[in-house]
Parts: sequence; C-alpha cells; structure tokens
Amino acid sequence: MNILVTGAKGFVGRNLVESLKTIRDGKNKTTQLTIGEIYEYDLDTDPSLLTEYCQKADFVFNLAGVNRPQNAEEFMEGNFGFASTLLDTLKACKNTCPIMISSSIQATCIGRYDSDYGRSKKAGEELMFAYGEETGAKVLVYRFPNLFGKWCRPNYNSAVATFCNNIANDLPIQVNDPSVQLELLYIDDLVDEMLNALQGKEHHCEFKGVETVLAETGRYCAASITHKVTLGEIVDLLHSFKAQPKTLQMPEIPHNSFAKKLYSTYLSYLPKEGAIFDLKMNCDDRGSFTELLKTEKCGQFSVNISKPGITKGQHWHNTKWEFFIVVAGKALIQQRKIGTDEVLNFEVSGEKIQAVHMLPGYTHNIVNLSDTEDLVTLMWANEPFDPNKPDTFFEKVEE
Repeated sequence: MNILVTGAKGFVGRNLVESLKTIRDGKNKTTQLTIGEIYEYDLDTDPSLLTEYCQKADFVFNLAGVNRPQNAEEFMEGNFGFASTLLDTLKACKNTCPIMISSSIQATCIGRYDSDYGRSKKAGEELMFAYGEETGAKVLVYRFPNLFGKWCRPNYNSAVATFCNNIANDLPIQVNDPSVQLELLYIDDLVDEMLNALQGKEHHCEFKGVETVLAETGRYCAASITHKVTLGEIVDLLHSFKAQPKTLQMPEIPHNSFAKKLYSTYLSYLPKEGAIFDLKMNCDDRGSFTELLKTEKCGQFSVNISKPGITKGQHWHNTKWEFFIVVAGKALIQQRKIGTDEVLNFEVSGEKIQAVHMLPGYTHNIVNLSDTEDLVTLMWANEPFDPNKPDTFFEKVEE
C-alpha cells in the first residue's frame, strides 16, 4: 500500500510518517499492514510531484493546513484551496482511493469557534464530502480536538506544548483561568486511529454541539480516546514532573491515563542538561546506599553498593518487605525469623540474577563474599522510607 501524506512535516504528519516507516521497514511487529512507498508532501515539496504521488497513492492523509496566517484570507486559501487542488489532482489521475482530511472541532462554528479558521475548516469538510459523492471515493473527515504529544510546536497553537516547553526549560507560563477545561487527544492515540483507518477500521461519530458522540453510522470520524482536563490540572501535573528529580517521587501514571501521556510529552521538551540529574549517595566505609525512585503506592527503588567482605543490613521489619536483586558480584543473603535460631541462607550473584524476598518478621543481612570486588544490589521496598515510622529494628542474624 502506497501512502500520500500532505503536511508531512507538521506535528501530526511527522508522527504519522515515522510510524508508517516503522511498519514499512519491518520494525513494528504489532500490525499486519504492509506499507510500500510513503510520499511526503509539504510546503517545500516540488508541486510537480503532487501528480505523481496522486497517481500512485492507495490512501491519502491530507494533513496540510494553515493555523496562524498573517492574513485571515490565508485560512481559506490554506485549508480550502489546497484541499481543492489535491482533489482535482486525484480526479485528473482517476484515482478514487480513500482519503482522510484533518479538520478541527472549530469547524462546528459554534460560540467561540465561529471564526475564519473554523469556517475555512468547515468549507474543506464540505468540499471533501462533495468529492466523495461525486467520485464514490471513501472520505474520512476527522475533527480534531486539542492535540498534544512529542514534536508539537510550543508557543504556537497548543497550550500543552507551551506549558511543557516552558516548565521544562524554566520559562514562565501564564494561566488566566485554571478551571478552563480542554478536550485533549494524544498524538499516539491519533496515529493508532489513523492506522485503523488504513485498515478500514476507523471510528465514526456525530456531533452534539461541540461534543463528539461515537456512532457507527456517523458522518464524521474520531479517535476513540480523548481526555478532558482543566488547565490547572495540567499545570499541577507538570510541576510534579519537574520536581521529580529532587523529590524522587514518581506521580501516578496508570495505563492509558492522561498523566502517563503528559509525562512522556513533558520529557520530550527537556533540554540536554535536564535529561541527567544527580542522586544523593549515602556513603560510608562500607560502601554506599542510594535511593533511586519513590512511588506513592508501589514502593521505593534503591541501589546498594557493598565493599569487599562487608556485611550490611542486620535488621527486621514488621510490615515492610523487600526484594534484593544482586546485579554484580557475589553475595550471601541471610534471614532468621525473630525468636528462632533457624537461618535461611541464599548465595546469589550477578551471573544469574535472582530476586530474594526479605520476609516480614525476619532479621536479614547481605554479605559481600568477594575479597576484591564491590557488590551491587538493586533493592525494592513495598513502601517508601518514612523517617517518622521507619519500621526497621536492629538485630543481627547470627551472633
């Protein structure tokens, strides 16, 4: 299948093209799609190539458009004029392959969306529907809500991109009303939907005012997953992401949640110096202990380095439990149930990585068995350390 993508260098186009390339090149094993040529068309493309691309395309994604022109007249020229040129070229080539057009929720022209931009998008939609009726080509019209994700241009037409960029780069942001709610569509969810469209599995919808209502017989198309979030919630999340290298506290990012998608977006705007940060190493003559990551509900990760011959631990917990995972060196891990003499011995090494439970109610230690090499152990505890309730009591495993 040959794909023509107009607006290929824009935010949506770039993400779509790169995903199509992973399929074409056999790197994406999660789909049965077969991609042949990917024709990328943008403002700097030789216009004479459009005819060639329209002749060979088996599917067209028309993502070209104008968002911030110098003159209002350019809205109609960019959002209606090019669509007309594209459709005329397809007709001249007698190519009735499916075509998708990216429109906007502003095409509803309701309330604050009654604008030159919205009207130009609406005109492009109607042109597309008329083309479908005339030629019999399958036409997919998507009205996008606010989009966000990696590679979105900040300080342009995306509040999320601007907030991510500015907070990541220690620049000021302005929020006039934190209670304003946005409907947001993540770029990866949109690309998934566009790949569905290639397979004839697009989602259809109608509109109740500006609200998207999924409907199998709907005139329009839509991604099935969006998020409704206030500006205040977005900013609060971004500030928690910004603070993570200092607090080590990882905010909750459940599967498919807005927070998870926003965090990935935020990270894509970090400058080079923001991609690396120091961790506090608690060092003594035995080695070091470093907290790596804390979570609110899923415990804490740390790394322990023991010098040759050193024994660490010698304590027990009531409720806290841990995994010890030796990743380099050789160790003896010992545990003894409080009030008994029976000792559980586990010899482990980085040559065969295993996880050992530190059992509640058992005093435990870890001994570096090497006389020359450091012992490196990854540790996970089921709860972050609380200095006000450490639940840690000294007692040797063996006297």
